[in-house]
Amino acid sequence: MIRLEGVSKTYPDGTTAVHELSLDVRRGELVVLVGPSGCGKTTTMKMVNRLVEPTGGRIFVDGRDVTNVDPVELRRGIGYVIQNVGLFPHRSIEDNVAVVPELIGWSGRRCRERARELLELVGLDPAVHGGRYPHELSGGQRQRVGVARALAADPPVLLMDEPFSAVDPVVRSQLQDEFLRLQDDVRKTILFVTHDIEEAVRLGHRIAVFKQGGLLEQFDSPAAILGAPATDFVADFVGADRGLKRLSVTPVTKADLEHPPVVHLDDTLAEAGSAMQPSRWAVVLDTEGRLAGWVGQEMTSAPGRVRDQARRMEAWVALDDSLKVAFAEMLQWNAGWIAVLDDDDRYLGVLTPSTLHAALRRSVEADAQDVTPAEVVLETVQNA
Repeated sequence: MIRLEGVSKTYPDGTTAVHELSLDVRRGELVVLVGPSGCGKTTTMKMVNRLVEPTGGRIFVDGRDVTNVDPVELRRGIGYVIQNVGLFPHRSIEDNVAVVPELIGWSGRRCRERARELLELVGLDPAVHGGRYPHELSGGQRQRVGVARALAADPPVLLMDEPFSAVDPVVRSQLQDEFLRLQDDVRKTILFVTHDIEEAVRLGHRIAVFKQGGLLEQFDSPAAILGAPATDFVADFVGADRGLKRLSVTPVTKADLEHPPVVHLDDTLAEAGSAMQPSRWAVVLDTEGRLAGWVGQEMTSAPGRVRDQARRMEAWVALDDSLKVAFAEMLQWNAGWIAVLDDDDRYLGVLTPSTLHAALRRSVEADAQDVTPAEVVLETVQNA
């Protein structure tokens, strides 16, 4: 969808911002450009919509060489979101979102309908926020409006230049969550610039790591960049804690789970006590196989049924949640294990600190050996 062929940018004073860069972004893919300040990532993005003119190479968007088209026409067909939003302060939020549709000749009614639709899509009630002005919104809300405005004319391509860096960490995390949800819905082709490797890992399908001079050091999946940095520069940039960062891109799978004893709400406590031997506890399920809690061996000496003694289980995650989410749940609830559920909330097994660590090791080794995680045999103290 976006293709750069040998693209360069050299300024009149001889400074090279980007050097013979070749890069492709597939349709519906989110590619993150990341690197230290001054490495050419923003310059690269701005050359796609000709806010910066390249001095060499060719740039294609949806098969069309953009270096040969009118730049104003080009920009109206590409969504653009920047760090400080750039909303018009004298126009209402609804009018801000409708700017590009107005410029390309949509009717007033269609512009209003599209603006309200997009405000809802980014989580802002148009009845509440549509008539307000930018100064009446929080920073996070203004950033949502910026995303809505960029999507207003339904562009196939979206360029985002550090869009969430101007807000506090909590709001930034919320915006990232909302953006991932939004991308699942709209499936735009996105070029996203950030200096934050954790944001790149969380959002990107692939990551392009730049160093000074606009030199591309590695272009790969987040897991591959964290697990197998191509150069010393990439290894230093992603940091010595890249194993921990990898938690966020490694999903929980069925192969990671342990299967402790299981009892049911209507079992007698005596039956449960026998079923959980030699374990000291068991997972409690309802008749539909959904998680109902847990019960300990010491609770089974009383008369009655499991439902009378079962304790609520707070710590659980969904299959395919990241290991980072699972680790956070363990820490939040000070839990020695957490339940893992499928899409229908049915119980599948449990994840423990040791199985979480093993899952992370398998993921790292799989990339290093170029095999699937299931093919990795881990060395342990017992089998070394």
